[in-house]
Amino acid sequence: MALEKQEVVDLINVQERGTVEWRIATRIVDDGVFLSESYWRSTLQPGEDLSGIPDVVKNICETVWTPQVIADWNTFKDG
Repeated sequence: MALEKQEVVDLINVQERGTVEWRIATRIVDDGVFLSESYWRSTLQPGEDLSGIPDVVKNICETVWTPQVIADWNTFKDG
């Protein structure tokens, strides 16, 4: 028997103004049998530092966050 902890980015959602919501699912599996799952969630705003962010989330941010989206976000937050 081998317990295994799996962590995967299982959800990425892009909001209207470019905010990216993402979630990591932590799954506990015993010899292929699913035992439990828990979640950790976070958000990123356009232009935010992506250091340490999983590549799959980083790729979405870099695609969505055009210079115009970042400029619009800065106008909105300073608004």
